[in-house]
Amino acid sequence: MTEPLRWPLEALWQALAPRMPGFSAELLASVDSTNSECMRRLRAGQHEALLLVALAQTAGRGRMGRSWQSEGQAEGASLTFSLALPMAPRSWSGLSLAVGLSVAESLQAEWPAVGSRTPRIALKWPNDLWLQGQGAERKLGGILVETASWLAPGAASGAMRWVVVGVGLNVSPRDGGGFSTPPGSLHELDARWDAPTALGCVVEPLVDALQAFERQGFAPLVARYATRDALAGRQVRLSDGREGLADGVGPEGALRVRGPMGAFDISSAEVSVRPLRADGEPGVA
Repeated sequence: MTEPLRWPLEALWQALAPRMPGFSAELLASVDSTNSECMRRLRAGQHEALLLVALAQTAGRGRMGRSWQSEGQAEGASLTFSLALPMAPRSWSGLSLAVGLSVAESLQAEWPAVGSRTPRIALKWPNDLWLQGQGAERKLGGILVETASWLAPGAASGAMRWVVVGVGLNVSPRDGGGFSTPPGSLHELDARWDAPTALGCVVEPLVDALQAFERQGFAPLVARYATRDALAGRQVRLSDGREGLADGVGPEGALRVRGPMGAFDISSAEVSVRPLRADGEPGVA
């Protein structure tokens, strides 16, 4: 008989509650979307930091309306969670990149592996985690960052700004049918990974990363992001039809592209990006 999964919510609460009074962590059997549930709770009066983990998502969503569902998978085959906390950074630009970098570094702290010049977990601008190696690139996970403002009861200084960070990771291999990008999984890195272990590994550093971003923005992370940038130096095609050579990211997290008419920057709200293969046709997206 398979041992039940042991989720580290109590340990996470003990680690984070002293830093975020009122913090709570909850495991949900099923929910439409952990991000949506966080938003509902904030609208209903939740005003303390919150972590929601779902065993199954029935209507999970990603950037630009894409779906990320875990319904029908075995328990622990994927990890889906959302973290909500109050934030008031000078600028929100680059936040999804900072989140992706934190998750990638937590899951694969040291790189490159022996005999490799590249990290196994790379970042595809602006919000995807890719698994590299074995002759292909696969999507390991995705990030959805949403912000909102609510007036807290008794607040004297206006609305509180909140960020809700949703993370979805493939833990065990899954069928790639219907996906534009083949899925990868943590088991390709190490078969001993399970969803609770990944959660315990990722959440506390993610809180650290969010609080550092609030103080400093994305600029201090540019060099670290560059070490895992999956698009740098590659031909890309933008959703508006423009093409060019991806040339890293700027201090505000914008993707820099060198096109036939010169260099230009794009923000996460404007385009999706597809790397081009050597034959000029789109590769994985």
